[in-house]
Amino acid sequence: MPSTIYRLTSVHRRLDDTITQEMRRRLPDSLKLLRLKRLRLQVKDRLAALMTRRPAG
Repeated sequence: MPSTIYRLTSVHRRLDDTITQEMRRRLPDSLKLLRLKRLRLQVKDRLAALMTRRPAG
């Protein structure tokens, strides 16, 4: 499971970077931003679910 958490964290970070780049464009693509933000939220929710299921230790 830690590899899954690491992988999802990496995906979330890349999505953040991509969103930031798109927002810096002169004319950001609002549909692309919407899709990216929705995907980032899905990844964040998945990470949260994995973290709450993780056994203490």
